[in-house]
Amino acid sequence: QVQLVESGGGLVQAGGSLRLSCAASGRTFSSYAMGWFRQAPGKEREWVSTVSRSGSTTYYTDSVKGRFTISRDNAKNTVSLQMNNLKPEDTAVYYCAAGGATTTRGVLLPTYWGQGTQVTVSS
Repeated sequence: QVQLVESGGGLVQAGGSLRLSCAASGRTFSSYAMGWFRQAPGKEREWVSTVSRSGSTTYYTDSVKGRFTISRDNAKNTVSLQMNNLKPEDTAVYYCAAGGATTTRGVLLPTYWGQGTQVTVSS
């Protein structure tokens, strides 16, 4: 069992930055690939980014490439998402997730979810 707790969301102006963090419980953190998903109002939840178990490989959805950076610290059981040059369309609830597998495109297949943190980008 893995419990995930996100933090770092908030309100920011377009062009600004936020850093989301996710703290994981349990001793098996490094055995999971980690990722971030988001869900905007009235839309389905979508995958944003994945980081491999070791942290050496990362994947991003096209809309955030070059703006978002995912990273993990296996010693601290944390995963982060640095979000730069934020746009109003990035407004959503962001969810941290842990999973044992990914698709061939790197999309995480989650087993565990956090409770989510709100990110709001004003224009």
